[in-house]
Amino acid sequence: MRAVRAWCAQVVVRLRHDERGSGAAAVIIFAVVFMGLAAFVIDGGLSISQRERAADIAEQAARYAAEDVQQGALRDNGTVVINAADCTARVRQFAQQSGLSGADVAASGCTAATAQQVQVEVQLTYRPVLTGLFYDAPIQVHGSANAEPLTG
Repeated sequence: MRAVRAWCAQVVVRLRHDERGSGAAAVIIFAVVFMGLAAFVIDGGLSISQRERAADIAEQAARYAAEDVQQGALRDNGTVVINAADCTARVRQFAQQSGLSGADVAASGCTAATAQQVQVEVQLTYRPVLTGLFYDAPIQVHGSANAEPLTG
């Protein structure tokens, strides 16, 4: 009987030792899952925000570029003609005034410009917050817009 009791006590002690650390493993797994979800939510929201900002800057830059009309044609016959040659310079000037710098300003400009309409693309670079721990490269987003001068 003593042998059976000793054997049962050894089994119980072994079972208690085998369960040690299982709570810590569960906490680590849940922490990793939580960090993954937090990275998805925070960096996903940041990505959407930066895309909207790039589109907003592109819309404003397109309007700014479309405001540059040829004064001579406007005075002579009342025709509104955009200075298409200055479009990229004006877009880059507006991008710089909006707080963009470096490669973002250089990559921004007019993709198409005619006497009646401009098409603008703006690049914006940002770094992810939490996924930057795993993916350290900057992310570039683009915004584009069209504008034409008001002729009425």
